[in-house]
Amino acid sequence: MERREVMGILARASVEELRGAIEAWPEDAQAELLRGPETGLVMLRGRAGGAGAPFNLGEATVARATVRLSSGEIGFSCVLGRDLEKARLAAVFDAVWQREAEAVDTHLLSLVRRRLADEAHRKAEEAAATRVNFFTMTRGEDQ
Repeated sequence: MERREVMGILARASVEELRGAIEAWPEDAQAELLRGPETGLVMLRGRAGGAGAPFNLGEATVARATVRLSSGEIGFSCVLGRDLEKARLAAVFDAVWQREAEAVDTHLLSLVRRRLADEAHRKAEEAAATRVNFFTMTRGEDQ
């Protein structure tokens, strides 16, 4: 996996998943805070029709953090919302992933991916249940 994909999964992980993974982590994952955790705003950009000229849609609140492990790896996170603990834990796991990618994938990322896939499947089933199939009927006198 690429780091970008890992950071995306960490951003979509719940704080409970991150907390549980850090508590069950076999090593001490202490990290020095370099920046934050802090909240801020990012500008959301949109495009009319998906391909038109870009425009500013509005702002979203984000929490971000940057940490450094004692072994030197630097982790970063930026998550939607104001959950500073989630931002810090995601940054710690970003840094740990750089050193132990397979262990982080086993203990955390695979679980989050499975939950996200289950949620997407459930939403697709709910949408499919409300789907309406339109068809054209021909009347006898139209023939």
